Amino acid sequence: MRRLIVNADDFGFTAGVNRAIVEAHTHGIVTSSTLMANGRAFEDAVRLAKTAPRLCVGCHVVLIDGQPVLDAALLPSIASLDSGGARFRDGLKSFAARALAGRLDAAEIEAETSAQIRKIQSAGIVVSHLDTHKHTHLFPAVLRPLLRAAGACGVRAVRNPFGPGKPLKSEELLARPSLWTRYIEVQILRTLAGKFREAAAREGLVTPDGTLGIVVTGALDEKLFRAIAAIIPEGTWEFVCHPGYNDDDLRSANTRLRESRETELRVLTMPEARELLSSEGITLISYHEMIPAQPRG
Repeated sequence: MRRLIVNADDFGFTAGVNRAIVEAHTHGIVTSSTLMANGRAFEDAVRLAKTAPRLCVGCHVVLIDGQPVLDAALLPSIASLDSGGARFRDGLKSFAARALAGRLDAAEIEAETSAQIRKIQSAGIVVSHLDTHKHTHLFPAVLRPLLRAAGACGVRAVRNPFGPGKPLKSEELLARPSLWTRYIEVQILRTLAGKFREAAAREGLVTPDGTLGIVVTGALDEKLFRAIAAIIPEGTWEFVCHPGYNDDDLRSANTRLRESRETELRVLTMPEARELLSSEGITLISYHEMIPAQPRG
């Protein structure tokens, strides 16, 4: 059996991203999304989410490249206050170095994660699952406090950020040298995958078997989508995507993903996408189907 969650990240980033995510759900194959509690278009995303009751909405926890929900004074190891206001301290490379060196405060990460989840819950959204901006929870120093925050907030599922051993066939990688660096980075980070499922299970959270689409972020097109669909392993997997409209809001935002978001939207909403998955024997699900029903009484 092969099951696939198609999750659109960055809900709440801009109004154009929000609109594209809902379109990719309503007219395409997106089944789940994760909402940025600190996104500039957070309120717009909440409004749209309530018009799409079948869209499963989780929390896209942001610990880099943005603003914290809590006061920066409470988060000295991960945030600071300057003339531009409260900001997280790091981009991905410096954050990774400090995570591996043990220089992040677990209590701060847990508190900020909890605050982001509870902000979404307070807006009337049932938070189904967690993932993180740029997959920072693949580092154990982030994963442990993030799982504790999830449990305290009643969230019962988390993204497994580690992909299969071969996320693409060799000929696809050879044909696209631009993907090689990302592929090598992902393979190196897979060394952290061993204890991920064990940690999630210990905290009582369910997780897919892994994540697809990370290697092709920013490069996804119809050909790559077909290539990925053809090699999805047995089990339950999550396909990560970033649909959006490249409007003025997005062009002024801090992101490398601009034109690629519109390409992804076209791929996710093409009629052939659903037909292709069906022909490969892949069943589309959301995180809701992964989470066991709570016993009554």
